[in-house]
Amino acid sequence: MSPYTGYTRAHWEAVADGLLAAAWHWRTPGGALLHLPGRPSVSGVRSDGLEGYARTFLAAAFRVAGAGGEDPHGRLEGYADGLAAGTRTPGRDDAESWPVILDHDVRGQPMVESASVALGLRLTAPWLWQHLDEGVRERTEAWLRGALRHSPAPNNWYLFPFTVAGFLESVGRGDAETAAARERALELLETWYRGDGWYADGDGRAFDHYNGWALHLYPVLDAHLSGDRALLDRFGARLRSHLAGYGLMFGADGAPMHFGRSLTYRFAASTAVSLGALTGHTPLAPGASRRLASGGLRHFLERGALSGDGLLSLGWYGPHAPTVQGYSGPASPYWASKAFVALLAPPGHPLWTAREEAAPVEEGDRVLALPAPGLLVQATSADGVVRLHNHGSDHVRPHEGESAADDDPHYGRQAYSTRTGPTAPGNPADNRLSVEVAGRSSVRRRLHPLGAGHGDGWGWAASWHRPVFTIGPPMVPGLRVESVTVAHGRYELRVHRVVGAPPGARVSHTGWATGPDEPLLSALHPLYGWDAPAKAVPAPYGTAFTRWAQVPRLTGTAGGTSVHVCLAVLSGDPTGPPLPKAVTRTTADGATVEVVWAGGAVTRVSFDPVRVTHEAV
Repeated sequence: MSPYTGYTRAHWEAVADGLLAAAWHWRTPGGALLHLPGRPSVSGVRSDGLEGYARTFLAAAFRVAGAGGEDPHGRLEGYADGLAAGTRTPGRDDAESWPVILDHDVRGQPMVESASVALGLRLTAPWLWQHLDEGVRERTEAWLRGALRHSPAPNNWYLFPFTVAGFLESVGRGDAETAAARERALELLETWYRGDGWYADGDGRAFDHYNGWALHLYPVLDAHLSGDRALLDRFGARLRSHLAGYGLMFGADGAPMHFGRSLTYRFAASTAVSLGALTGHTPLAPGASRRLASGGLRHFLERGALSGDGLLSLGWYGPHAPTVQGYSGPASPYWASKAFVALLAPPGHPLWTAREEAAPVEEGDRVLALPAPGLLVQATSADGVVRLHNHGSDHVRPHEGESAADDDPHYGRQAYSTRTGPTAPGNPADNRLSVEVAGRSSVRRRLHPLGAGHGDGWGWAASWHRPVFTIGPPMVPGLRVESVTVAHGRYELRVHRVVGAPPGARVSHTGWATGPDEPLLSALHPLYGWDAPAKAVPAPYGTAFTRWAQVPRLTGTAGGTSVHVCLAVLSGDPTGPPLPKAVTRTTADGATVEVVWAGGAVTRVSFDPVRVTHEAV
């Protein structure tokens, strides 16, 4: 039944049981906190302990609810004991008490964890909540209501009080306060929805995995559990649209796209896939959904995500500091528990009974433009690699200035993939166009999309940005970079127009970061506006995929208005024309670029305004 991954529903249950057994070893005597080993987060040790309780409880809840209440390892009893101990005297400095829920900027992490506690209680209500002492229920409600009375961060955090309110209403404890929390979250979701199934994570242009494991998960699952057909139809349609593109963002090896923050949640990247299958709001066949979800789970388990004692580490395949944000602590990786939403589909559900089917990347080469988030997806079946060209996601809030000090490798690079990660700060940056003025190099911060589209076997996306500098004046007046990516087969045509550069300015452009032992080709080939062939430069800190990496780099002269055109490739397929032979002719001026491909196809890129055409032979 599972010819691609070998995984069945029993494997998912076994993984959940194993993760819980390993983590539960680190509980406090009363079970209220799980103090997993590792460096603490910025929120402190006690908050990290609550995080350990809440996030593993969510895995246990999916496991038990999916089994109709069967709890072979007695986990719910332990979590019930922890609930009683943690809520007895919140805020007290003792061995068990949970921290109180405050505003997001006052060590607000407990608000995040309140959603996992509430969702876990909702899922297990017949077997846990309904058997608690009334005093424990009242204390739990009082603690949870802190999420309704304090300010969330201005992003997906508003779905945490939404989830708390949903639980309280589901057990007959709703009131005007819960209704207001839910109404406010739903209002904000409407303002954050951009189309193509994508939400911005707050005001601005942050598009990443939080779409799946937060912005779609909480409202769709809430509607599914409550039986609210109108809400489910409304948000389910968006989930279906999201999965039409997102389903292509998994490599043939099961890897999700290495892009955005909180990547230490790993296989939580499949949450939306399983949620779509569970609720019926997906364009993917059940066998394809299971292939993606099980492929992601197996991918990480077989590549060192677990420590020797069975704990999820802070990192990607293993511990990797540059992948981790400061808000993450030892228990943070257990938001991966959200992937176990798959277990809410009972054993007889098509998600488990249908034969596995090929993942979208395995069905053939595809190029897909997503204009709303400003993304371009490029997948090649011969090597199973999926690339994401980023012309729309920057994680810069509207009220923030553009500071090079805030350069984020997980948003600021031009491209990401399922086989490579960005280089760490301090090393040469991969996939970057940098303008150099008086020896100072620029970074890309706020993105301004200029459009995206696709045709048969090709697609494009474009954006512009103001270069921001690491030292000296933050910006050069009038300086602007317009960038266009055209995906064609396995090749990437990268076109940049630099406007307003002062005399003596230089440009550099880098490609994909790969390691010496990886069976991947990463190359750049100059077509127009570069001084010489690309040279490889080392990135000794490596990436999440390799301990040591190198990136190809081109350099050229700028000044006034200049155009720079190159071909890039990231490929695990040794066949196909070499990069220098992929294009037979390139012409360019300050307004138009024309490229003739081997075989005769012609791509034209025009500026003022940006327009891209591709004429096949």
